Amino acid sequence: MFTDIDHPPPPGQTADRRPHAAVIGSGLGGLAAAIRLGARGYRVTVFEKLEQPGGRACVFRQDGFTFDAGPTIITAPFILDELWSLAGAKLSDDVTLKPVDPFYDIRFADGTVISCCADPARMREEVRRISPGDVEGYERFMAESEAIYRIGFEQLGHVPFGSPLDMVKIAPDLLRLGAWRTVHQHVAARVKNPKIRMALSFHPLFIGGNPFKVTAIYSMIAYLERQYGVHFAMGGTGALVKAMAALVERQGGSIVLNSEVAEITCEGARATGLRLADGRAIKADIVVSNAETAHTYTKLLANAPRKRWSDAKLARARYSMSLFVWYFGTNRQYTDVPHHTILMGPRYRGLLHDIFEKKTLAKDFSLYLHRPTATDPALAPAGCDAFYVLSPVPHQDSGIDWTSRAASYKAAIAGHLDRTLMPGFREHIVTEKLITPIDFETRLSSTKGAAFGLEPTLLQSAWFRPNNRSEDIGNLFIVGAGTHPGAGIPGVISSARILDSVVPDASAFA
Repeated sequence: MFTDIDHPPPPGQTADRRPHAAVIGSGLGGLAAAIRLGARGYRVTVFEKLEQPGGRACVFRQDGFTFDAGPTIITAPFILDELWSLAGAKLSDDVTLKPVDPFYDIRFADGTVISCCADPARMREEVRRISPGDVEGYERFMAESEAIYRIGFEQLGHVPFGSPLDMVKIAPDLLRLGAWRTVHQHVAARVKNPKIRMALSFHPLFIGGNPFKVTAIYSMIAYLERQYGVHFAMGGTGALVKAMAALVERQGGSIVLNSEVAEITCEGARATGLRLADGRAIKADIVVSNAETAHTYTKLLANAPRKRWSDAKLARARYSMSLFVWYFGTNRQYTDVPHHTILMGPRYRGLLHDIFEKKTLAKDFSLYLHRPTATDPALAPAGCDAFYVLSPVPHQDSGIDWTSRAASYKAAIAGHLDRTLMPGFREHIVTEKLITPIDFETRLSSTKGAAFGLEPTLLQSAWFRPNNRSEDIGNLFIVGAGTHPGAGIPGVISSARILDSVVPDASAFA
């Protein structure tokens, strides 16, 4: 049941004798964990810092417009089907997923457009239209993307990596699949045209990775899209969050809003529960953290004994970029703008180097423009459109003062949209909202304001990433973007699936 901090369920005063699982955070990973643990016999309480469930997938509503704050693309609906089945329900009874075709338009700086879709024949023709000599290389890339998916997602995406031996076991597969290469190196070895290379290699940005740094394993995303399509939840991703929260409630679990966790309490090196920011103590048999992973270890476990994930080690880690997101609603519709548009800037490698390595705010940018009302007009008043435009930017180690830079950066983005895709649109804006790296750092408790936590480089993946079963603290388990298998909706929901392998059955606490 949803409860407010002023009226929480009284800790330790319930007739429900099931073992208690305390979940920190109600992002998609936390909600998926709560559903899976509820299905396995646990009494689950989810503690959420914000005023609504969802975490990065929360919702903003203003002036009659509905804006998804975070993820908008659903690429693996079968993992949601499985989650619902565990709760004795059907996804289609609670959520309507609508395929988006084309997935997105990629618009380059010279005006060239590639429309990406699931149809292999249509995609071959798109490649042929841009670069006839790359069709064969494109086909080879897609075949390899499928092979990587079969190993990287189907076989390893829901398997825990609790020991270096787990990495040794998969080393032959990783070598065979070329995991030592970066995504861009893998793509560049198959196709020559710069635009095709960009179109096939940008996907790691969806999960916080630099295509010139992250392992080629993430080339699997191209096949995942082709095989299962790109879907949108009618009502927005917030409708999916609402439905997942309702599943937790139907299982007898609780989601306590406005309840920030200040500490994971421990006896020795074993988690015993939580201490909330208001001082209340919550006892638990197990603790599952969906909070950002570095925040979990450095803040929530600041006083706990830690060997592997020390403050120093986490400070040295590589973190994803952050995001600058401008939400706005217009009093007219732009029917020629598709649901998803990716506007590539004049630079690719150089821009990403500025963002990830130099951590400087470049004058140019690449953008993701989301128009959900292309699929679901109910997200805006009649005759209106809802948008958000997202720009990858450096995380907070950049030292950028967003309180003074945000307005000018928004103006630059607006000017670019005006010149390229939506002439005169600024005259029709009737509502707007900004999110900067400051919001990721403060509202979402994300270390350095990184939007996706740890960057998914090879040496920060699988066993090298914080494990789903904490290496330092007993009875503590980790889900979400910062653990295996990583960020993105399929990744965070799969991280909860791993709990089935590492969390003891509820009967163990009887």
